[in-house]
Amino acid sequence: MSRFYFGGSDTSDSGDDNLPFPKPLSRAAFLTPDFDPNTFLSSLHNRHQTLEDLRSELQTRSQEINKELLDLVNENYQDFLSLGSSLHGGDEKVEEVRLGLLGFRRDVESLKGKVDERKQEVEALVKERKGIRKDIQTGRALLHVNQRLQELEHRLMISSDGANKHTKDDEDTYEPSESEEESDGEYGGSMPTSRLQRHVQLYSYIKQMVAHIGPDHPYLINQEERILRLKQTILLDLGGALKQTSSAGGQAQGRLMKLLTIYKDMGEYSEALKVLKERKV
Repeated sequence: MSRFYFGGSDTSDSGDDNLPFPKPLSRAAFLTPDFDPNTFLSSLHNRHQTLEDLRSELQTRSQEINKELLDLVNENYQDFLSLGSSLHGGDEKVEEVRLGLLGFRRDVESLKGKVDERKQEVEALVKERKGIRKDIQTGRALLHVNQRLQELEHRLMISSDGANKHTKDDEDTYEPSESEEESDGEYGGSMPTSRLQRHVQLYSYIKQMVAHIGPDHPYLINQEERILRLKQTILLDLGGALKQTSSAGGQAQGRLMKLLTIYKDMGEYSEALKVLKERKV
């Protein structure tokens, strides 16, 4: 309920004497968590109070709060002293905690060093394992190359040291398989084109394996002469078949084209042209 401020009996009946007396500022207004001075002052626009009166009231409230704070400290001064006494010796506790933390830090760093060392060992073992696995794969590939070399040497009837294993008994006992039987026949006892093609396929496969492994491998370097003998033997068989076929005339055109295709598959087409030129001469 608003109160009214009345002057003495000798005062005039002015408008200011009839204004309502403002309520005291509430302490709760200053205790809000989001207290903002500007917002607080703007909320006082309906107070019938001059700015000077408001400033005076705020100063009075500030003095009251300071006095209350001082009274609170005086009342609890003994408790503050007791609290200081109870905290006596805390430095030793803090030092113990600090030393404990330092020891824990050293232990952690030691464990970290061991973990890093173990990590390096594992990485080295993994790298070594990869190297061993690669060597095993390379070894298997080299064995495979050697098997294919032996197979081609057996088909060409030559030994790994270059000796010709072809004998009269081989000629008497050799019978071409079904895949080697051709409709174009054998000209002058020359080898069937299917068999020649199989030889070239094996030779090309060996060359691909060598390129895949790497021709600079010591084992493959030692096999270069062996591979060269196989190439020369195949070219010799192809050359003999091509000469005999070219002498047969037009009736052997189909076989001639097959032989040229085999030369091309081997990458020796220029050698076929050379043989044909020599034949014409």
